[in-house]
Amino acid sequence: MSTTFFVLNNNAFGQKTIIHIEKARLANYDERLGIDVQRLIGNVVLRQDSTLFYCDSAYLNDRLRNFEAFGHVHINFNDSLDIYSKKLKYEGETREAELFDSVRMIDKTMLLETNYLIYNRNTKIASYPNNGTITSQDKILKSKKGYYQTDKKEFYFRDDVELISPDNTAYSDTLVYNTELEKAWFHGPTIIRGKDNTIYCEYGWYDTKKDHAYLSHRAKIWSQEQMLESDSLFYDRDNGFGDAQGNVLISDTTNNMLISGDFGKMWELEGRSFVTGKAMARNYDEKDTLFMHADTLFLTFNKKEKQARDLFAYKHVKFFRKDMQGKCDSLVYHMSDSAMRMYIEPVLWSQKNQLTADSIMIAISKNSVDSLVMYNTAFIVSHDSIDNYNQIKGKNMTGYFVDNELKRIFVDGNAQTVYWVREEDKSLIGANLAQASTMLIRLSENEIESITYHSNPNEVMYPEKELPKDSDRLKGFRWLSEWRPETKADIFVIGAREIVNPQAEEQEPVNLQLLNEVGE
Repeated sequence: MSTTFFVLNNNAFGQKTIIHIEKARLANYDERLGIDVQRLIGNVVLRQDSTLFYCDSAYLNDRLRNFEAFGHVHINFNDSLDIYSKKLKYEGETREAELFDSVRMIDKTMLLETNYLIYNRNTKIASYPNNGTITSQDKILKSKKGYYQTDKKEFYFRDDVELISPDNTAYSDTLVYNTELEKAWFHGPTIIRGKDNTIYCEYGWYDTKKDHAYLSHRAKIWSQEQMLESDSLFYDRDNGFGDAQGNVLISDTTNNMLISGDFGKMWELEGRSFVTGKAMARNYDEKDTLFMHADTLFLTFNKKEKQARDLFAYKHVKFFRKDMQGKCDSLVYHMSDSAMRMYIEPVLWSQKNQLTADSIMIAISKNSVDSLVMYNTAFIVSHDSIDNYNQIKGKNMTGYFVDNELKRIFVDGNAQTVYWVREEDKSLIGANLAQASTMLIRLSENEIESITYHSNPNEVMYPEKELPKDSDRLKGFRWLSEWRPETKADIFVIGAREIVNPQAEEQEPVNLQLLNEVGE
């Protein structure tokens, strides 16, 4: 049949709206359909501008300048976009199409499937109000509501959004996805579940092609035993690399440990991470928490189990716990055997006792100090009075604890002591000076109870007034109370504290509530 067309008024975009009947097997008029309606049947093809409409049959309204199409509906836009459905309502002047039942929109980058779709040719925006599924290469996206800007190749998803990739699945409240870039932007609470870990954020983007993610607003990444949190986080899943910025917090539930700082990096494939910038580690139990600061804290972990293995603290190390404090230049904590090693001018304070050596190894059992070994120039000092100090010195020492209280000390090699002996009423008897190759010292309530000498002992008791000059200080004596952290805040003091009361040796207990600390 010959081509027929309708010329409509100029639309809002200043263009004449023309609908051509390119093809139809049969055209007729039936009053029952309406006085302005023409019925087209069989292989119907309509055209507006360069857009083609195919269907089995159609009702064309001359007065309202629109049409309805039925059966095998197909819209082709400049050979770049196709839409299929079972039914179509089209407004020729506004260029808006409503499609019903088994709707499919296809371009070079994706397939959209839904049961109801609105597409506006002027704005080039397709929208669905109730459940849609998009397939783009190996990605599947689902949501309750969605918009697709066909010229920009961008989807805008709302409500119960799900992005399924081969290696992970993302769930979000609001998501924008570019099918050409294969990149998603999150604008609401979002979870990305992978094989080895889970990611959470409330704003960010995810490059599905490169497997890179940038997360902010309560950003978190966690595996079975560990969690990394920060203000913002860049994560490369392929290389297992994470770069965290601002309020960084690493938690390890297996070892009851929290590590915080301003900046942090993580290399999952290499099994290591570090935190710096006001870095602090917290090792907690039901009774108390150990707070440790250093310029940089390194954490290594088993690559398969993702469990923390070793903690390395470098430069200006200080730690505080109400029953034990310390400082050194470098420290290593091996979690497998609960051993802590202090290096370079280490000082350990245990209640009244100050312990120093070239290096110190502390063994911890059930969150309490079990024993320690002091290597080379080992020295223990405790206050007896304002001017007098009890001292134990030797090449190496081994100390044994019960309930975090030092009970026995074995001195091996050139053992020496200065011990101020007192009556039960604390009145002074004199100073006991002794030396031997080895000796065993027993303590009770941090006071020397007995000393057993081995191999060539030499012991002299002097009344205080007869004590030889300078013999009340063993060679190498140092009293370092100004360096001792008295509160957890003191671990951030690099230099010595100002001593207000030199005799203040007792530490105030810390009333710690772990949940409050985590939230700081």
